[in-house]
Amino acid sequence: MNADLSQVLGTGAMVVLFATSALFLLVRMDLAPAGGRPGPLDGGGRWFLGAALGVGIIAFSLKLAIILTLSSFPEQTIAPLLPDPALAVREDGRTEWPLLAGPDGGDRPYPWRALPAVVPSPPDNPTTPAKVALGERLFHDKDLSLDHTVSCASCHDLLGGAGGDRRATSLGIRGIVGGRNAPTVWNAAFQSRLFWDGRAGSLEEQAMGPPLNPDEMGMPSAAAIEARIGASPSYREAFAEAFGDDAPVTMRRITQAIAAFERTLVTNDSPYDRFVRGDDKALDPAQKRGMWLFQSVGCVMCHSGPNFSGASLVGPQNPYAPLMASRSAPARRHGLTVDKGKAPAGSVDGLWRIPSLRNVALTAPYFHNGSVSELEEAVRVMATAQLNATLSEDRRLGKTPSWSVEGGRFEVVERLVLSEADIRDIAAFLRGLTSDRLARLSLDRERGPE
Repeated sequence: MNADLSQVLGTGAMVVLFATSALFLLVRMDLAPAGGRPGPLDGGGRWFLGAALGVGIIAFSLKLAIILTLSSFPEQTIAPLLPDPALAVREDGRTEWPLLAGPDGGDRPYPWRALPAVVPSPPDNPTTPAKVALGERLFHDKDLSLDHTVSCASCHDLLGGAGGDRRATSLGIRGIVGGRNAPTVWNAAFQSRLFWDGRAGSLEEQAMGPPLNPDEMGMPSAAAIEARIGASPSYREAFAEAFGDDAPVTMRRITQAIAAFERTLVTNDSPYDRFVRGDDKALDPAQKRGMWLFQSVGCVMCHSGPNFSGASLVGPQNPYAPLMASRSAPARRHGLTVDKGKAPAGSVDGLWRIPSLRNVALTAPYFHNGSVSELEEAVRVMATAQLNATLSEDRRLGKTPSWSVEGGRFEVVERLVLSEADIRDIAAFLRGLTSDRLARLSLDRERGPE
């Protein structure tokens, strides 16, 4: 028991003793009827009043006894019973947010920000309406594939699939099954690295890849693509409008147009965006707890900034992170140790570009191999792999005694423990990153035609 608590209990005991004595004298002397005449406080009436006034003393004494009992328990025994002050919600519904250091380890508090509405264009590819219209047409055109069966939109269904295809791994020409999951194209314009392994540094560079990939769109060369698109009079007219009268159809201009269109694919209309702009009711209590956990347990160390990715043009951090799948039973169960991404040969764990978490509730299945279908399970994988967390309802596991041979004493090893309620709250917060418009479209798709 610490000294402050001992002082409080001692003072409380003195208060009880003094109050009891005062009560006895008050009832016996001050409240007795004068002159010996019978009165309402004679006999049983006096004792009834004493008992009534003593209820407060008894209640106070019981509180002191409870405090004394709990203070004798080890900290790890009573910790699960105590509310986390970081999650306290005031009567007006606003959440109290303690300040933590930012993901760079500095003293500045972590800044929660809404996603900007406009993506900046590179100097060599300014966004224009004509270029965007051309890019949208190319994005949906299956003529960019060898057998005219696959377009960019086949794997990146903007409205029906929230920018993905809802498959574990994508299908290319001739039904070839790809090796990786198709990331959403929504908000991809805010990313500084594209593809799961981050091999592309711009949307223009990324758009060059799939048409020439033999397992995706299968075109033999850039010249073959230029010849096919350039054979269309309407395309030649659209390229002239977008790039100038004398602009021939080139692969560079094709990718510039597609990139210009993709820079318009922004969703900053989520409950989270409304919340950080000042609408305190936009997130429910579970989502607010999940938001606090997302910050306090360290998810923001990788999924930072308004696009929730270190590989972002807005608030960039390190764009890559190792996926520590080898130490996670859930990650191993889902086969996440097989493909190592950008990691050097012989690495135990993979190295991947940090993906954005916006609209993640709509883009299952998850991870580079599309092996996880439920959002809560994806949170469990990341908690155990990246945070080395223990999944348990027993908070005592967070502080484990370890005997130090050198020091000849016990030392406490602290470890993050997350309960199923924590997992659900984090997942609830992630669902708050969903665009309102895409959520409505997803709901309409699930309902089907009326």
